[in-house]
Amino acid sequence: MQVPNKDMLYYLFEYLDAEYQVPGARLFQYISFRSAMAIILALAISTIYGKRIINYLRTKQIGESVRDLGLEGQNEKTGTPTMGGLIIIIATLIPVLLFARLDNIYVLLLIVTTLWMGAIGFIDDYIKTFKKDKEGLSGKFKVIGQVGLGLIVGATMYFHPAITVKEETNRPATQQQEMLVDTDEIVMGPEEKTTTTTIPFVKNNEFDYSSLITWINPVLKNYAWLIFIPIVIFIVTAVSNGANLTDGIDGLAAGSSAIIVLTLGIFAWVSGNIIFSDYLNIMYIPRSGEMTIYITAFAGSLVGFLWYNTYPAQVFMGDTGSLTIGGIIAVLAIATRKELLIPILCGIFLMENLSVVLQVAWFKFTKRKYGEGRRIFLMSPLHHHYQKRGYHESKIVVRFWIVGIFLAIVTIITLKVR
Repeated sequence: MQVPNKDMLYYLFEYLDAEYQVPGARLFQYISFRSAMAIILALAISTIYGKRIINYLRTKQIGESVRDLGLEGQNEKTGTPTMGGLIIIIATLIPVLLFARLDNIYVLLLIVTTLWMGAIGFIDDYIKTFKKDKEGLSGKFKVIGQVGLGLIVGATMYFHPAITVKEETNRPATQQQEMLVDTDEIVMGPEEKTTTTTIPFVKNNEFDYSSLITWINPVLKNYAWLIFIPIVIFIVTAVSNGANLTDGIDGLAAGSSAIIVLTLGIFAWVSGNIIFSDYLNIMYIPRSGEMTIYITAFAGSLVGFLWYNTYPAQVFMGDTGSLTIGGIIAVLAIATRKELLIPILCGIFLMENLSVVLQVAWFKFTKRKYGEGRRIFLMSPLHHHYQKRGYHESKIVVRFWIVGIFLAIVTIITLKVR
């Protein structure tokens, strides 16, 4: 028997099980087992080897140059190693390469997202650190990079033949209504290419983006990508910027993101499981369950990174980490077709984004109207407002986490509450 040319542990143990019936080898066929191994390994890498990376960054004097914003304890952070996002990226990719199926389009898309956004963030941090330019990479180049990723993700989601959904065909109407009759064998229809997504808290909670143009003429369904891809670009850009703005105090971005990612892991697992998707009456997305391995590895790397990033932080993730986190979360939401849940699930990111937009808009409006700019918040993003009010940053972070957990619970409830 020839070993499949797709390498890594999954294929090795698949071969050992098929050829030699090695005890325990079959465990690698289960997503749950590989996910558990991925999160354990990611935690180990980020905590054990994270310290070595931090020491290396300190040796190379890759320290944070903190702008004076008049915040308490701010000057103490000057010189703290940055680019710690490398810990998150490394601790995520190694378990994924070892335990995930590398022929899965969703896994490949997430790997591309990680490397793409990681490269943009790394360039930004490099300019800030080595070129001594506090502005870093020009904003327009960041946006170009985000738009480029959105274009790749949108085109892949729309055109790739392996990205499909299935609809159930044989459930009796009475069973749909009351779930009181004996369960028939689950029979799904053929895989379909569709731009359908999920709308929260709505009974028939599916929405097809193509309907935004097919009301003009049904023939326009073939051009739905003209609507779908720009929406994906907007989501990727908005979420990555939201994560970037949230990374302002120790542990806030990493902790909030871990909560979001684990929630998306639940959606990926149930959407990729024909039994649970049938029970919950949600769309079944073939092959999407493999994302669970990526998600658990990513969550493990974030939690491990928190070991060094909680107050007082020994390392900052920099844009290398924050832009990568935002990009991955956006792609996960789009791939699981839960992107319309982002305003709820990523409520922390949304609040941080809105606080900046509102602050700038109100300042410009009042300056034009009264000749003097006025502010809504003492400082934006929102976490700095609470710092200005005298709250310790640890208290702010924990309370933001609590809000994030509440929003995650509300998001999960949407699986059944319609």
